[in-house]
Amino acid sequence: MKYVDEFRDREKAATLVKKIQGLVSEIAITKDRPIAIMEVCGGHTHSIFRYGIEGMLPKEIELVHGPGCPVCVLPMGRIDDCVAVAERPEVICTTFGDAMRVPGSRKSLLQAKADGADVRMVYSPMDSLALARKNPDREVVFFGIGFETTMPSTALTILQAEAEGITNFSVFCNHITIVPTIKAILDSPDLQLDGFLGPGHVSMVIGTKPYEFVSRYYRRPMVVAGFEPLDVLQSIWMVLKQIKDGRAEIENQYARIVPDDGNDRALEAVAKVYELREFFEWRGLGSIDHSGVRIRDDYAVYDAEQKFAMPNIKIADPKSCQCGEVLKGVIKPWQCKVFGTACTPETPLGALMVSSEGACAAYYQYGGIKKQAVAS
Repeated sequence: MKYVDEFRDREKAATLVKKIQGLVSEIAITKDRPIAIMEVCGGHTHSIFRYGIEGMLPKEIELVHGPGCPVCVLPMGRIDDCVAVAERPEVICTTFGDAMRVPGSRKSLLQAKADGADVRMVYSPMDSLALARKNPDREVVFFGIGFETTMPSTALTILQAEAEGITNFSVFCNHITIVPTIKAILDSPDLQLDGFLGPGHVSMVIGTKPYEFVSRYYRRPMVVAGFEPLDVLQSIWMVLKQIKDGRAEIENQYARIVPDDGNDRALEAVAKVYELREFFEWRGLGSIDHSGVRIRDDYAVYDAEQKFAMPNIKIADPKSCQCGEVLKGVIKPWQCKVFGTACTPETPLGALMVSSEGACAAYYQYGGIKKQAVAS
């Protein structure tokens, strides 16, 4: 990235921290509850720990790590369904690297691969479509995951498959939507949040307007944030400024990337290919209405759920794993009973330790970073 250094400048970071400290001193804060700001996106969580941002903030600010990691919120039953399809002899199962290691109730996709299933890592659904072209005698299934960030690429791949008349390609659709997720968090009795750092990548697709309910109905400020250390610090300052001023608005710190109205072409493809599910099951969060999408009947030939029989059984997480509480921000990863002992990146019990955006993986990898490490 040509201009990345300007977003990691030590002096500017120190200036922002002083401004944050100044704002905190002007806000009435009770001793028993700090200002709680949730970063919705797992990418922000990793930036916060990689650059030691949490350690630089005043103790009056608590960063709450949200559920914005699509790999982490997949329930075990959906992993089991994908494994069942992958184990079919006629199938080449493809997915992103993170999804291969998420544990199901029997095994992960990576373990299925070790047992002989044809499971392949790809970098985009278009790679899966290329495999379908090269293997017309096989069924290529793409395990589609992600929020609105990755929905368009999967939708455009389906449209490309239709244009070329390729019918041995299908998608096991597990794409999810961010707005119902944030609403479910705001409605949770377990959490008291004062503001949000909004997801940068999702907002690049949907824009900032869909978040207006956060400020209008819940009276909470949200700042859509970039991922560099100065982005995160400035966004925290912007949230605090709103709190000090008694405002609740949706602001866009990441305006160099995120358009307020979103990406019209991407949204058009999403609307054409998908429709909302009535509900979708989330790991740790339960069933959330209209929080996932399915492939429309017009494109049923590309829907793996209609092409293959799947177990479709709900599986509870291991009782020792507290992914649900971590996902909701109720506890910190290190407060989980198995964190760093039975559950590590090498032997994960939960998805939060697997994904590159998982909060547990961030704590495990960067937990020892000191506050002087910012902008290294």
